[in-house]
Amino acid sequence: MDTLYDRLKAYSESDYYGFHMPGHKRNKKYVNAGLPCEWDITEIEGFDDLHHAEGILKEAQEQAAQVYRADETHFLVNGSTVGLLSAVLGVTEREDTILVARNCHKSVYHAIDMKELHPVYLYPEFDSQAGLNTKVSADDVEKALVENPKIRAVVIVSPTYDGVVSDVKAISEVVHKKGIPLIVDEAHGAHFGFHSYFPKNSNFQGADIVIHSLHKTLPSLTQTALLHMNGTLVNREAVRDYLHMLQSSSPSYLLMASIDSCVNLLKQEGANLFDPYVVRLEKLRKSLKKLQSLQLVETEDYDRSKIVISAGGSGVSGKELQNLLLSDYHLQMEMAAGNYVLAMTSVGDTEEGFVRLEKALFELDESLEKKVSEEMNIKPPKAELVYTTAQMKRMKKMQKGEAVSVLPWKESIGFISMEYAYLYPPGTPMIVPGERITKEITDALRQYERLGFSIEGLHTEGCIEVWNNG
Repeated sequence: MDTLYDRLKAYSESDYYGFHMPGHKRNKKYVNAGLPCEWDITEIEGFDDLHHAEGILKEAQEQAAQVYRADETHFLVNGSTVGLLSAVLGVTEREDTILVARNCHKSVYHAIDMKELHPVYLYPEFDSQAGLNTKVSADDVEKALVENPKIRAVVIVSPTYDGVVSDVKAISEVVHKKGIPLIVDEAHGAHFGFHSYFPKNSNFQGADIVIHSLHKTLPSLTQTALLHMNGTLVNREAVRDYLHMLQSSSPSYLLMASIDSCVNLLKQEGANLFDPYVVRLEKLRKSLKKLQSLQLVETEDYDRSKIVISAGGSGVSGKELQNLLLSDYHLQMEMAAGNYVLAMTSVGDTEEGFVRLEKALFELDESLEKKVSEEMNIKPPKAELVYTTAQMKRMKKMQKGEAVSVLPWKESIGFISMEYAYLYPPGTPMIVPGERITKEITDALRQYERLGFSIEGLHTEGCIEVWNNG
C-alpha cells in the first residue's frame, strides 16, 4: 500500500495541472518545495507563542493588519473554519437571534448549533441562466432587520465559492444603523484589494469582522487564514477567547511562516505581483467568451479570478465536464455543480496552465452537441424553518430519540429534518435541522445524486433523520 507521502510525490511528478486551491499551485517560485522537517519546531525561545504573542508573531500579525487595512488581525492555522466559529460565537450570547445568509459555510451553522442561536435566513438571489446563487442585497438585509428586531449580528459570504460579490459597503451601512456587527466570510477573497482588476476587500467596506483564507487564492499553505476585526461593535476579547479555545494549542510554525511569507509578498510586491497574472487572465477570459456549446459565466458583480464554465448548452452535466477535463486533459477543476465547473486561478498559475485549459475547453466545445438540458439547472430550494437546531436537540433529548425516524428522501416530504444535507464543496447545507422537508428539496437531492454528486452530512445514504411529531 502506498503511503500518503508516496502518493503525493507521484502526483507532484505527473503532468496533472490543478485549477483548484491552494493558490500557490505548487509553483516553486512562490513557495518552498518539499517537507522542511528541519523547520518544524514548537514554542522555543525566540519564536514566540501564537496564543500569547509578544514578539515575532505579534509583529507579524500587526504587519498583516497593516497590509489588509484592518484594526486587528489574527493568524489562523485551522483555516477560515476556526475564524468563522470564533467570530459567530464571540459576537453572540446563548440563544441570541442572528441573521445568516443561507449560502454560508457549514461552520457558521455549527456555531449556531454550539451557541443554541436562533437563525433568521437570508436567501441570495439566483441566476437561472447560469444555475448559481448570486448576491445578497442590502434591501433584503434591511427588511429582515426590520421584521426581526432581536437580531444581534449578521453573517454573509462575499465572494461566494463561485465568485459572486455582494455590496458589502451598502450592507454594512444598513447593519450599522442597528448598532450590530457585520461578519463577512471573505475566505475566497484574500486577494481582494491588491489590484484594481479585483474588488476591494471588506475591511475597506465597513465590515466588523472579515475572514480570509490565504491558501485559497494566494501563495500560502493549506489551512492558512486570517481573521480581521474593525470598529467598536465587536467584543474583541470574546473573539480572542474563542480563538484560543478552538485553535490548536500546538500551532504549526510551518503554517505560520507560510502566512507571514505570503503577507510579506503582498506588502513588497503589491500590484506588481498581480500585473502579469491579470494580463494572462484577461487574455484567457476574452478567448473563452467565444465558446459556443460551453459558456463562460459572468454575473453582474463577480471575482474574475474564478472561471465558471457552464455546460448547460452542451447537454452534459457539470460533473461530466469535470470528468472529461480530468481524464482527457489531466486538468483538475476545483468543483462541479449541476451544470457548470469552477476553475480557480491565482498568481501561482502559469502561462502553460492557461493555454492547456483554453485548448481543452475549445476542443470539448467543438465535440459536444449544442443541446440545452433543464435537468442540469438545479435551483437551490427554499425551506421553511420550523424549529432552530437548539430546539430540535432539546426535543430529541426529552423524547429520548423515540420521536425520530430514518426515512428515504422520497418518503420524508412534510417531515422536519434532524440532519444536515449538503454538497461539499462548497459545504453549504441544502437542508438544516429544524427545516421542513419539501418535494423541491428531495427532488434537488435526488437529482444531484443522479448526476453523480455525493450528499454529505447524512448518517444513512439515501435517507434522512426526521422528527415524527413535526
